[in-house]
Amino acid sequence: MIYVVAKQFVDPGKLDEFLALARELVEKTNKLDAGCISYAMYQDMNDPSVITVLETWESQEALDQHGKAPHFTELIPKLGALCTKPPELNLYKKLF
Repeated sequence: MIYVVAKQFVDPGKLDEFLALARELVEKTNKLDAGCISYAMYQDMNDPSVITVLETWESQEALDQHGKAPHFTELIPKLGALCTKPPELNLYKKLF
């Protein structure tokens, strides 16, 4: 399994627009992407403009296919345009 933590830094004035697009991405990813075990977004309780995606994928191949999915390639640039800086992205594998 592959675990992904992607932290987004949203322009506070564009948070509502970001969340509407993000909801669409989460719903389509969970419904359409083979190998997606979990894909959800969380809001930082101290800084509401920090949104983190926690993802679990069956394999690297499933994650790679997600990156090519139409909903991903359409929505990610729109989401990025609403952020103040590039996301922090970390991939993990379970050790124990």
